[in-house]
Amino acid sequence: MIRTPPLPLVLALAASLALSACKPAQETAPSSSAPPAQAQTATAPATAPEPIDETPAERTTAEVPTLKMKAVDGSDYDLAAHRGKWVVVNFWATWCAPCRKEMPELSALHAMRNNIEVVGLAYEDIEGPDMQAFLVKHPVTYPIVVVDPFDPPADFAIPRGLPLTHLIAPDGKVAHTFLGPVTAADIEQQIAAAQ
Repeated sequence: MIRTPPLPLVLALAASLALSACKPAQETAPSSSAPPAQAQTATAPATAPEPIDETPAERTTAEVPTLKMKAVDGSDYDLAAHRGKWVVVNFWATWCAPCRKEMPELSALHAMRNNIEVVGLAYEDIEGPDMQAFLVKHPVTYPIVVVDPFDPPADFAIPRGLPLTHLIAPDGKVAHTFLGPVTAADIEQQIAAAQ
Protein backbone atom coordinates (compact mmCIF):
# COMPACT_ATOMS: atom_id res chain seq x y z
CA MET A 1 0.00 0.00 0.00
CA ILE A 2 1.41 3.39 -0.97
CA ARG A 3 0.87 6.23 1.47
CA THR A 4 0.80 9.80 0.24
CA PRO A 5 2.44 12.14 2.77
CA PRO A 6 1.49 15.82 3.09
CA LEU A 7 2.97 17.85 0.23
CA PRO A 8 4.94 20.28 2.50
CA LEU A 9 6.66 17.31 4.17
CA VAL A 10 7.54 15.76 0.80
CA LEU A 11 8.94 19.07 -0.49
CA ALA A 12 10.93 19.69 2.70
CA LEU A 13 12.40 16.17 2.68
CA ALA A 14 13.21 16.32 -1.03
CA ALA A 15 14.92 19.71 -0.73
CA SER A 16 16.83 18.66 2.36
CA LEU A 17 18.05 15.38 0.87
CA ALA A 18 18.89 16.99 -2.46
CA LEU A 19 21.12 19.52 -0.69
CA SER A 20 22.95 17.16 1.60
CA ALA A 21 22.37 13.51 0.73
CA CYS A 22 25.47 11.36 0.59
CA LYS A 23 27.96 14.20 1.04
CA PRO A 24 31.52 13.02 0.35
CA ALA A 25 33.05 15.05 3.20
CA GLN A 26 32.38 14.25 6.84
CA GLU A 27 30.74 16.88 8.97
CA THR A 28 30.53 16.63 12.71
CA ALA A 29 28.53 18.47 15.29
CA PRO A 30 29.65 18.63 18.91
CA SER A 31 26.28 17.36 20.08
CA SER A 32 22.75 16.95 18.87
CA SER A 33 21.73 20.13 20.66
CA ALA A 34 24.16 22.30 18.67
CA PRO A 35 22.59 24.13 15.73
CA PRO A 36 23.50 22.86 12.24
CA ALA A 37 25.29 26.17 11.55
CA GLN A 38 28.05 25.07 13.95
CA ALA A 39 28.86 21.89 12.04
CA GLN A 40 32.38 21.79 10.62
CA THR A 41 33.76 19.87 7.67
CA ALA A 42 36.57 17.55 8.74
CA THR A 43 38.47 17.70 5.44
CA ALA A 44 37.99 21.36 4.49
CA PRO A 45 37.71 24.72 6.24
CA ALA A 46 34.32 25.67 7.65
CA THR A 47 31.97 27.07 5.01
CA ALA A 48 28.84 29.16 5.18
CA PRO A 49 26.01 27.16 6.73
CA GLU A 50 23.23 25.84 4.57
CA PRO A 51 19.91 27.65 4.98
CA ILE A 52 17.60 25.85 7.36
CA ASP A 53 14.14 25.07 6.07
CA GLU A 54 11.90 25.75 9.06
CA THR A 55 9.02 23.34 8.54
CA PRO A 56 6.55 21.84 10.99
CA ALA A 57 8.30 18.49 10.44
CA GLU A 58 11.62 19.87 11.79
CA ARG A 59 12.49 18.33 15.16
CA THR A 60 15.54 17.61 17.24
CA THR A 61 16.91 14.38 18.61
CA ALA A 62 15.90 13.73 22.22
CA GLU A 63 18.68 13.94 24.81
CA VAL A 64 17.92 10.33 25.79
CA PRO A 65 16.25 8.85 22.70
CA THR A 66 14.18 5.69 22.74
CA LEU A 67 13.89 3.24 19.87
CA LYS A 68 11.79 0.08 19.85
CA MET A 69 11.35 -1.50 16.42
CA LYS A 70 11.47 -4.81 14.57
CA ALA A 71 14.77 -5.63 12.89
CA VAL A 72 14.88 -7.11 9.39
CA ASP A 73 15.77 -10.52 10.86
CA GLY A 74 12.51 -10.49 12.85
CA SER A 75 14.08 -9.75 16.24
CA ASP A 76 12.92 -6.92 18.47
CA TYR A 77 15.37 -4.04 18.81
CA ASP A 78 15.20 -1.88 21.94
CA LEU A 79 17.84 0.83 22.32
CA ALA A 80 17.31 0.92 26.11
CA ALA A 81 18.39 -2.73 26.35
CA HIS A 82 21.91 -1.64 25.34
CA ARG A 83 22.46 0.78 28.24
CA GLY A 84 25.91 0.40 29.71
CA LYS A 85 27.48 0.25 26.23
CA TRP A 86 28.20 2.81 23.56
CA VAL A 87 25.63 2.52 20.76
CA VAL A 88 26.20 3.71 17.20
CA VAL A 89 22.82 4.56 15.60
CA ASN A 90 23.52 4.82 11.86
CA PHE A 91 20.87 6.25 9.49
CA TRP A 92 21.65 5.02 5.97
CA ALA A 93 20.05 3.85 2.69
CA THR A 94 20.83 1.18 0.11
CA TRP A 95 21.04 3.80 -2.66
CA CYS A 96 23.65 5.88 -0.77
CA ALA A 97 27.21 5.01 -1.90
CA PRO A 98 28.99 6.51 1.16
CA CYS A 99 26.55 4.58 3.37
CA ARG A 100 27.43 1.30 1.69
CA LYS A 101 31.14 2.12 1.91
CA GLU A 102 31.06 2.56 5.71
CA MET A 103 29.05 -0.62 6.40
CA PRO A 104 32.01 -3.07 6.52
CA GLU A 105 33.90 -0.87 8.99
CA LEU A 106 30.85 -0.43 11.22
CA SER A 107 30.29 -4.19 11.04
CA ALA A 108 33.88 -4.87 12.15
CA LEU A 109 33.56 -2.33 14.97
CA HIS A 110 30.37 -4.04 16.19
CA ALA A 111 31.98 -7.49 16.03
CA MET A 112 35.34 -6.59 17.59
CA ARG A 113 34.44 -4.24 20.46
CA ASN A 114 32.57 -5.56 23.50
CA ASN A 115 31.65 -2.06 24.69
CA ILE A 116 30.28 -0.79 21.33
CA GLU A 117 27.04 -1.84 19.63
CA VAL A 118 25.86 -0.72 16.19
CA VAL A 119 22.34 -0.55 14.79
CA GLY A 120 21.60 0.43 11.20
CA LEU A 121 18.42 2.39 10.52
CA ALA A 122 17.63 1.99 6.81
CA TYR A 123 15.93 5.31 6.09
CA GLU A 124 14.05 4.47 2.91
CA ASP A 125 10.87 3.03 1.49
CA ILE A 126 11.94 -0.59 0.97
CA GLU A 127 10.18 -3.88 1.54
CA GLY A 128 11.59 -6.51 3.91
CA PRO A 129 12.44 -9.08 1.20
CA ASP A 130 14.28 -6.43 -0.83
CA MET A 131 16.32 -5.42 2.21
CA GLN A 132 17.10 -9.05 3.00
CA ALA A 133 18.32 -9.54 -0.60
CA PHE A 134 20.52 -6.43 -0.25
CA LEU A 135 21.99 -7.76 3.02
CA VAL A 136 22.89 -11.08 1.36
CA LYS A 137 25.17 -9.08 -0.98
CA HIS A 138 26.29 -6.63 1.75
CA PRO A 139 26.27 -8.63 5.01
CA VAL A 140 26.76 -6.93 8.38
CA THR A 141 27.11 -8.22 11.94
CA TYR A 142 24.76 -5.64 13.45
CA PRO A 143 20.95 -5.44 13.36
CA ILE A 144 19.23 -3.52 10.58
CA VAL A 145 15.88 -1.82 11.13
CA VAL A 146 13.90 -0.39 8.19
CA VAL A 147 12.64 3.08 9.09
CA ASP A 148 9.67 4.55 7.22
CA PRO A 149 10.85 7.98 5.97
CA PHE A 150 7.24 9.20 6.31
CA ASP A 151 7.05 8.02 9.93
CA PRO A 152 10.58 8.10 11.41
CA PRO A 153 11.28 7.32 15.08
CA ALA A 154 9.86 10.15 17.18
CA ASP A 155 12.96 10.62 19.36
CA PHE A 156 15.33 11.22 16.42
CA ALA A 157 15.55 14.29 14.19
CA ILE A 158 14.66 13.77 10.56
CA PRO A 159 18.02 13.23 8.80
CA ARG A 160 19.15 16.22 6.72
CA GLY A 161 21.54 13.95 4.82
CA LEU A 162 22.82 10.40 4.76
CA PRO A 163 24.68 8.80 6.31
CA LEU A 164 23.87 10.32 9.70
CA THR A 165 25.27 8.68 12.82
CA HIS A 166 24.42 9.31 16.47
CA LEU A 167 26.82 8.06 19.14
CA ILE A 168 24.82 7.16 22.25
CA ALA A 169 26.74 7.06 25.54
CA PRO A 170 26.33 4.23 28.08
CA ASP A 171 23.91 6.43 30.07
CA GLY A 172 21.60 6.61 27.03
CA LYS A 173 22.37 10.24 26.14
CA VAL A 174 23.46 11.40 22.69
CA ALA A 175 27.21 12.04 23.01
CA HIS A 176 27.97 13.06 19.41
CA THR A 177 26.37 13.30 15.97
CA PHE A 178 28.22 12.77 12.68
CA LEU A 179 26.76 14.00 9.38
CA GLY A 180 28.44 12.21 6.51
CA PRO A 181 30.59 9.08 6.39
CA VAL A 182 32.10 7.92 9.67
CA THR A 183 34.96 5.55 10.42
CA ALA A 184 35.63 3.29 13.39
CA ALA A 185 38.54 5.61 14.29
CA ASP A 186 36.17 8.62 14.38
CA ILE A 187 33.84 6.77 16.73
CA GLU A 188 36.62 5.50 18.99
CA GLN A 189 38.14 9.00 19.12
CA GLN A 190 34.84 10.46 20.32
CA ILE A 191 34.49 7.72 22.93
CA ALA A 192 38.02 8.34 24.21
CA ALA A 193 37.37 12.10 24.39
CA ALA A 194 34.18 11.56 26.40
CA GLN A 195 35.81 9.32 29.03
